[in-house]
Amino acid sequence: MPATKKAKQTDIVDYILNYRRPVPKNFDKITLDIIENALRNARHEMDAVLFRSAMSPVIREQHDGFPMITTPDGRMVVGQFGAYIAGFIKHWKRGIKPGDIFLISDPYKCGGAISHINDWMVLLPIFYKDELVGWGSQFGHTIDMGGPVSGSLPTDATTVFGEGTRIPPVKLFAEGVLNEDLLDTILNNSRMPTMNYFDLMAIVAACRTAEKRVIEMCDRFGKDVLLDAYEVLLDRTHKAMQQLIQMILPEKPVTFADYIDDDGRGNGPYKMQLTMWREGDHAHFDWTGTDPQAPGPINFFLNEEMFKMFIGVYLIMVFDPQILFNDGFYPLLHITMPEGTLIQPKFPAALGCRTHALTRLFDVLGGCLGVNAPELSTAAGYGTSPYLLYNGTDESGEFFHLMEITYGGIPGRPIGDGMDAHSWWPMFENIPTEYLESYYPLTVLEYGSLMDSGGAGFHRGGNAVRKVYRFERDGEIAIHDDRERSQPWGILGGWPGAFSTKELIRADGTRENLPSKISQVPVKAGDVLVYHTAGGGGWKDALDRPSELVLKDVVSGLVSADKAARDYGVVIERATMTVNEKATDKQRAAIRAGRAPIETFTFGPTPTAIGVMAG
Repeated sequence: MPATKKAKQTDIVDYILNYRRPVPKNFDKITLDIIENALRNARHEMDAVLFRSAMSPVIREQHDGFPMITTPDGRMVVGQFGAYIAGFIKHWKRGIKPGDIFLISDPYKCGGAISHINDWMVLLPIFYKDELVGWGSQFGHTIDMGGPVSGSLPTDATTVFGEGTRIPPVKLFAEGVLNEDLLDTILNNSRMPTMNYFDLMAIVAACRTAEKRVIEMCDRFGKDVLLDAYEVLLDRTHKAMQQLIQMILPEKPVTFADYIDDDGRGNGPYKMQLTMWREGDHAHFDWTGTDPQAPGPINFFLNEEMFKMFIGVYLIMVFDPQILFNDGFYPLLHITMPEGTLIQPKFPAALGCRTHALTRLFDVLGGCLGVNAPELSTAAGYGTSPYLLYNGTDESGEFFHLMEITYGGIPGRPIGDGMDAHSWWPMFENIPTEYLESYYPLTVLEYGSLMDSGGAGFHRGGNAVRKVYRFERDGEIAIHDDRERSQPWGILGGWPGAFSTKELIRADGTRENLPSKISQVPVKAGDVLVYHTAGGGGWKDALDRPSELVLKDVVSGLVSADKAARDYGVVIERATMTVNEKATDKQRAAIRAGRAPIETFTFGPTPTAIGVMAG
């Protein structure tokens, strides 16, 4: 069906799946700029509506929500995580009408478009004068989906059934009417129904914002002009990515592997292996060699379109940040993901701790790019999304549940040092301490950069987070982290970043080291948790870093004088806080003479095999 023909309700799915619109020639550049910026603004307005309307801190404060606006057939024109609507459409059999709004939380029912059941994804078809002209969509992490543990993220789950309530694709609104029975059923299965209700309605409001702005653009420019602009924007990104692929990716296949420490059930490590090459201006990414799916919940049901977006995000942010994020380059990428592996697990594998594989993916991708072009690549970062979960009852007897995402060391990069105690994902933020202490019974005793945790390098790896909590009410905590047994690697002589660690100091002074993945740890009022994430790897030889920059790091409390001498070869006179240049030259010469030749990557020890992986 031609794109200009009005889609009837009886054949709208066929219309979407067969949507074709040619790229117009000689599209007015000024109009295109206006539409592009209007779309960018609408995408950010979606976020603003969500963050101002949501109730849970993980969305409201940390911004764990991802928007997009798409073409009628679901290709993302502007957004963050990449399109997934085509996969939804292929399996939807019950009609699509103006006023419908869809809700999904089951990764296995949407091809991995969302990767665990805490992510609630809302899809809103946008109609203009009864013709489908696009979609607005947003998903966000909801605080609790039921199941055996508060937060619905058990570190020891063996199937998705043990993680909480799974929502298949359903109509939350049908022709504008809220399905209240469905909503009541969903909220009835959560420990935090009020918070989930407001988060869900905030996500819906964000999608309605996209709808409003797209309709306004149709009124202003004309529906056909807007749809033509979509194709021009997608084609422009396609052409830009063609150039990046030819410039950056190798024709000869290169392979790189990194490891996730364990699966939360005493099994590990798990290898993630990627082989990459290009044929002309088409790129191939093959995950053959990745370990089989885990018994525990670190499996990542990776959506092919999402991985394509990750590749695009990585290449664009590293090499050309001005390129607009959209799906235009997808036809240039070809993905192989063997079934039954860590990144393509078979149902009903547990998925709740999938962020370790999700973020390690970027380290593996960066390592592949670094095999032939290390000067243009980064080292490895902290490589996960560290969580703290804390629940119990407050002084008034009300149940509370906190989930906080912590950050770590960003890797050293060709353009400079890695950022300290920073998020790996764009636009994520921390929860202000004032918010935490106002709404939850805890005190943040320390929060900052962990000295010496970043890998030494010509460009230093970013330091990890050091955060110290005191719990003011009895309850229980859970921890989700990784890099406890595998260090973030350095590149071109840069040193690896530091391991992550967790220590629980009881009120009576007893100390207990906690593993990086553990649920249902009882805590008493007065207990203290010392939470260290991992640092980022260093970029290039630390002995070439200017001594004045090392001194600045020492003065700033980012690097100790001992580490400056040991890893950078810079001798600092502590009494005057100045560099002893003569002693520095001698120290650096001695280190160079005694070390092995520099290799492309500097790995820490590979974690010892445990559990099923030991066999």
